[in-house]
Amino acid sequence: MSLPYPIYDLLFLDVETVSGFPSFDEVPVEIQSLWTEKARYWIRNDDDPEEGARKAYESRAAILAEFGQIVCISMGFMTKGNRPEEDVLRLKSWYGTEETEILDPFVAVLTTQFGNPMSHMLCGHNIREFDVPYLCRRMLMKGMGLPPMLDVAGKRPWQLKHILDTMELWKFGDIKHYVSLKLLTHCLGIPSPKNDISGADVGRVYYKDKDLDALATYCEGDVVAVAQVIRRFCGLPLLAEDQITKAS
Repeated sequence: MSLPYPIYDLLFLDVETVSGFPSFDEVPVEIQSLWTEKARYWIRNDDDPEEGARKAYESRAAILAEFGQIVCISMGFMTKGNRPEEDVLRLKSWYGTEETEILDPFVAVLTTQFGNPMSHMLCGHNIREFDVPYLCRRMLMKGMGLPPMLDVAGKRPWQLKHILDTMELWKFGDIKHYVSLKLLTHCLGIPSPKNDISGADVGRVYYKDKDLDALATYCEGDVVAVAQVIRRFCGLPLLAEDQITKAS
């Protein structure tokens, strides 16, 4: 499979998000009202409206930028070795409880080393439908400007050649097909990164366990998985453990 840009010009990306508040009961009244209006599509007819809104908040608020927040951004880029077996994937994560402290250094990367949509690409799984729109919305909600790599509002799919989505690549033109990253790595014979948490656990790990390091490890695992998928697509050998490094 050929890519628009060399694999070494890709910035692999993954974001982890949680609900804006630990529970629905802690949400300010005004936002509760807005959430209840939004959640009416997910509340069953036989549910108590308040209880239905509470359940929907627990399961869905994290994936909606208007009601959630970013708690970790992990990225990775490949440096070329003398042989493909000597390539190195370098990882970097920003995480914490202050969203702007996560977004600011990430934006700095997008305006310097990976700041040109004509020569670099963002790459992730379902990145067009989730990560990029979520990042853009949260940046605007925080009063931040959008770097050129994320200034995609109103653009058509064919104008977003600098955003490479492994889920879209796997569709091969099938507009109805969805595949999780976990399933895709399994199909391609790529070992899943060892981690004790899943996407459904992110809110608990953040709010209850307060284990931010575990979240970063989980997020970086997805970045590694995406990089391995791209290498498989390109016919390159998978990265060995000693070919993956993490910046402090």
